[in-house]
Amino acid sequence: MIHFERFKLDNGLTVLFHKDVTTPLAVVNTLYDVGARDESEEKTGFAHLFEHLMFGGSVNIPDFDAPLQRAGGESNAFTSNDITNYYNILPAKNLETALWLESDRMLSLGFTTKSLEVQRNVVIEEFKQRYLNQPYGDVWLKLRPLAYHVHPYKWATIGKVIKHIEDAKMEDVKAFFHKHYNPANAILCIAGNFEFDFVKTVVNKWYGDIPGGIKPARILPVEPDQEELREEIIERNVPTDAFYYAFKMSERRNEMYYMADVLSDALGRDKSSRLYISLKKEQKLASEIGAYITGSLDNGLLVISGKLNDGVSFETFDKALWKELKKLEEHPISDKELARLMIKMHTSKEFQDQGLLNRAMNLCQFELLGDANGINEEHEIYKAIKPSHIQETAIHILKPTNCSILKVKATQNAE
Repeated sequence: MIHFERFKLDNGLTVLFHKDVTTPLAVVNTLYDVGARDESEEKTGFAHLFEHLMFGGSVNIPDFDAPLQRAGGESNAFTSNDITNYYNILPAKNLETALWLESDRMLSLGFTTKSLEVQRNVVIEEFKQRYLNQPYGDVWLKLRPLAYHVHPYKWATIGKVIKHIEDAKMEDVKAFFHKHYNPANAILCIAGNFEFDFVKTVVNKWYGDIPGGIKPARILPVEPDQEELREEIIERNVPTDAFYYAFKMSERRNEMYYMADVLSDALGRDKSSRLYISLKKEQKLASEIGAYITGSLDNGLLVISGKLNDGVSFETFDKALWKELKKLEEHPISDKELARLMIKMHTSKEFQDQGLLNRAMNLCQFELLGDANGINEEHEIYKAIKPSHIQETAIHILKPTNCSILKVKATQNAE
């Protein structure tokens, strides 16, 4: 059980506090309810650009990192299609240093031409290095628009094309900040060995005077049901042929999300999974194979991906894979297999929850879903899943008309 307390400031900021008496450290985690799905299709990559800009100095503090490092702390951030998350870890006695820094950049960034140019160049270089100049790097730039035709999940967090970042203007950047980076659109979690009254006092001290914004309305186009198998083959200078089978699945708040999660584990979580044993170990068709879900807040994807063994054709692998998937539709998994999956899932979550930062981030994410206490209730949802639920989910999801396949054909051996 992860205990927490919650309060809200007059400006709309939601605050969570998680007490841990066992650590000398503190975590300050800020989740902004903005991701790549909130961008205009003509101006993509802005949420990710902002992840970088937020470290470029605020109105009153030109250098974010130096004061935090002097206080013995470290910070980082990540952006997804759904959220942007910033976190600080530092000695508990220096908590207010992190609150001072985070509140000032929530109040307003510096918006200097120099900061924009520096961070723009960083993001452009990241786009080139991670997505364009790396083997299999552009897979998600191709797979997303294949799987999604309408919903903004059709572009990756980095953006659709480099040009959108190259063309980003200061007025665009300012507008994006003022729309999404305000107290009403943020969830703050403080974790450490503090008293609740102290936390309320210091949060009010540093955040209470920030003007309240308006939580932006999110009206996104709904992806229509897929009714045909989609397939694309791209040729790349990569070491070996690779495959990506993406199946549409339910949104994060739907109970079928949890069933799809267990289904993906049954298919390809580890070396004891069905696809690994059958297609890699026994039939020797793939050199690596796995299955996972994207964890998206809106309708996401269950993905089966891997690489073919030398001499194995896509056609041979394709037939074997669909045959294996058919088994899950025709026969429910055994109680024993389900119990094994649940033990692994529970163990993994228990291990993850040992980390103070993970607890703080997860509390924020469950609060975004509707209630931070979901972090304590999720286990019961998984426990209620039966073999018949997995079978029904497989029938619903694992069908060709719900699948988008990207095949990466190796043109020559990469050095």
